Amino acid sequence: MTLVEKLVQVSRVLTGRQDAGRNLTVYADDLFIVSYPRSGNNWTRFLIGNLIHPNEPVTFANLERLVPEIYFNSDRQLRALPRPRVFKSHEAFEPHYPHIVYVVRDPRDVAVSNYHHNQKAGNIPTDCKIEDFIPMFLAGRFDKKCGTWGDHVTSWLATRENDPSFLLVRYEDLKVDPFTELARVSRFLGQCGFPVAGESVHDLQQAVELSSASRMRALEAIQGRDWTRSHYSRAKKPYLAVREALSGGWKSALPSHCVAQIEDHYGALMRKLGYEESKQIGREAIKRGKAKAM
Repeated sequence: MTLVEKLVQVSRVLTGRQDAGRNLTVYADDLFIVSYPRSGNNWTRFLIGNLIHPNEPVTFANLERLVPEIYFNSDRQLRALPRPRVFKSHEAFEPHYPHIVYVVRDPRDVAVSNYHHNQKAGNIPTDCKIEDFIPMFLAGRFDKKCGTWGDHVTSWLATRENDPSFLLVRYEDLKVDPFTELARVSRFLGQCGFPVAGESVHDLQQAVELSSASRMRALEAIQGRDWTRSHYSRAKKPYLAVREALSGGWKSALPSHCVAQIEDHYGALMRKLGYEESKQIGREAIKRGKAKAM
């Protein structure tokens, strides 16, 4: 860091304009949408934002006001927001977070998404092969605050699983049935004392429709440059909120030995979360093939 950058940083701290991050002032009625990076957090922000603000559809122009992330916004700005507040966070376990919707995604898909993100961000060469990236992903090389996927997920499950203030949501379940999963989120918010404006079937359906991948891509194409301006200027790398929104894309994107590496690292945790390992998927496919042949 240069002297000028250090002076700018000190100035931001003295004037209260530093990014909130882990120094965020937390209130008892706050809700945090937490996930490991590239696990569907922004989509979940849209879903919850459109649920609790049915009369103001979420866009990239108002996202940082309705459901801001704790990074790229100052604590002073965030303290000024009306309560109760909903935040995006990628932090590993934080004991002072009062209410948490934790979004988890199959680590094989997370690895693929992180590979494309880090290529776009310039963190790895454009000619870096995915098989060369996987060991770096497993080591948690690119985001020190999060650690590895396994570290991050375990930090929350080991401390908050079965706690009434904690809701685990699988990205894959959101993909299969977003209406049912969002209804589950709505009930959780109500149990936490969080006022949910959009509780009706109509409001749930509207929230799902307004949060579709196609709408988010269209909005990002129009508003993305302004929304990511702070991401460019502060993180010095580009950002992409919506890529392909795939579930199970790892099956065609990852070589078999890369799949094996990830499963060797996280097999037990994957099974706990309901993610089948490739060998199990293969056995099930063989069984289905035999059944059809009979």
